[in-house]
Amino acid sequence: MSDRIVTDPLILNGKPVIAGTRIPVALILNLLAHGYSVERVVEAYPTLTPEDVAEALLYAAALVAGDSAPVGDAA
Repeated sequence: MSDRIVTDPLILNGKPVIAGTRIPVALILNLLAHGYSVERVVEAYPTLTPEDVAEALLYAAALVAGDSAPVGDAA
């Protein structure tokens, strides 16, 4: 995992977000689950990159697999 996913208790109550944004991983996953393409997600949230979206998917996959999904500190 990279430092793209961070948690900070002062940002969205510590939910995982894309570093440098307040965009939660859960939002990205929800958009993809509802048919958004990666391109459409990035278009809707221009601060995101395709790599950010991919990292959100990898983060979720690690959680589902039971792996610890490391995140960086936003601080």
